[in-house]
Amino acid sequence: MRNIRYSAEHDAVPRAVVAIGNEYPAGYAGRPHSHRRAQLLYGATGMMTVSTRHGAWVVPPERAVWLPSGEVHDVRTVGAGVSTRSAYIWPDAIEGLPQKCQVLGMTPLMRNLLLEAVDVPLQYDTAGRDGLVMALLLQEVRRLPVLPLSLPLPQERRLARRCRRLLEQPTPHDTIERWSEALEMSRRAFTRHFRAETGMSFGAWRQQACLFAALPRLAAGEAVTTVALDLGYDSPAAFTSMFRRALGTPPSRYFRSSSRTGRLAGTGG
Repeated sequence: MRNIRYSAEHDAVPRAVVAIGNEYPAGYAGRPHSHRRAQLLYGATGMMTVSTRHGAWVVPPERAVWLPSGEVHDVRTVGAGVSTRSAYIWPDAIEGLPQKCQVLGMTPLMRNLLLEAVDVPLQYDTAGRDGLVMALLLQEVRRLPVLPLSLPLPQERRLARRCRRLLEQPTPHDTIERWSEALEMSRRAFTRHFRAETGMSFGAWRQQACLFAALPRLAAGEAVTTVALDLGYDSPAAFTSMFRRALGTPPSRYFRSSSRTGRLAGTGG
């Protein structure tokens, strides 16, 4: 099914998986909502951000985000519009499904299963070809690699406020000393508090915030050198090294391959 909104009607369908494809325009900002089914949200083209009370996730082109059943979230497009394919799955459909929000890499098989699944009718024959497509999709979900593109948000109000401010204006120059002073804490107490609230060190969290800021700019075609220096890295090589550690490939190759496979996916869908 294409270009329809998920609703209570889809919850009532007696099938383990329901698949929907949607096109979202540039600047789209969805209202917070949740589903009774878990959702695998795949962006065939374009970039998205997904936010919940637990944190934020950036979803580059040709990647997906997993949203557990009942998780209140909002979705926004970054830059250009986004072509999505979603599989809505009952949480007890199969053992081993993820239990928390996370960004997932895509396998060629899963990509093609999702492109095929959106053309499967709601009341598909579970014993026929369509049922086999959906059953294989369920198996493949459990094989998707987790990508380090999450940014957990603290629950404590003052710290959460500063973290959101850094997300809005990322900089690698913010220091533990500055934050601990603002929060009226010792350096040692702050570092313990920050890790307890986010599960990450302050330095790792700050770096991830900078990566979140860099991805949409790179996707829009800005030069790596410009983005790297704007974010305060000593050199483009240092930025590229960080990017490769996070996403497994340098930025130029990552976005070139995403653009190519995204066009192929759009043609096939």
